[in-house]
Amino acid sequence: MDVGDSRYAMDAARQRKKKSFANFVSLKQLRKLRGSEQVAAVCYRIGKRGLEFLLVRTRGGRWIFPKGSVESGLTHAQAAALEAFEEAGVHGRIEEAAFTRYVRIKPEPHRGAPQVEVVVNAHLCEVTRLESPEEDKRHPTWFSAEKARRRLCDGRPAEQGEDLARIVDRAVARIQRLYRANHATRAIMHKAEIIEIDHPRVSEAGSPKNHQLHNRVGRRSRKIPS
Repeated sequence: MDVGDSRYAMDAARQRKKKSFANFVSLKQLRKLRGSEQVAAVCYRIGKRGLEFLLVRTRGGRWIFPKGSVESGLTHAQAAALEAFEEAGVHGRIEEAAFTRYVRIKPEPHRGAPQVEVVVNAHLCEVTRLESPEEDKRHPTWFSAEKARRRLCDGRPAEQGEDLARIVDRAVARIQRLYRANHATRAIMHKAEIIEIDHPRVSEAGSPKNHQLHNRVGRRSRKIPS
């Protein structure tokens, strides 16, 4: 092989190497693709000002729900509760099942790197009290539903902002259903009268065989209103 042929072979090898690097995905990128799932705590309270939502600042200064990665050994709800506590100092009650999910595109620092679609599981969290958050510069702040929608859209592409605004709409609908159900339950409990067990019959083995429940009003018995 002469010098010209040798140079041609070396150039061809370089081209093949460049192509192989273009199709190469690092182990770090594969781990990101595998772990592309997060959790969010959609925190709310109902007070004198009505329904309000708690948002925190991102590192870039935009408003968002407290959120983070899924934690090993924790359920999604537990991980979301942990994020709410660390980022916003939240104490409260969180639903075990996510009430909705949304997808966001995670930006990559290197040009040409594959985009990662992150699925965020949103859990509804009723806040009972707040304390100082563990993380600095989060500035947890309460907003009405309408203002929360606007803050979530600020500084984001229109499509992404609309997706986040719809989370607020779904949360409002969910909270309204819960409020109506709780109100109906309290109304039923308010109507119910105290009952007592009157002379329960017990079998020889000692297990209850037949309990006669009476609501005693004077000398008569009547059923509990449903």
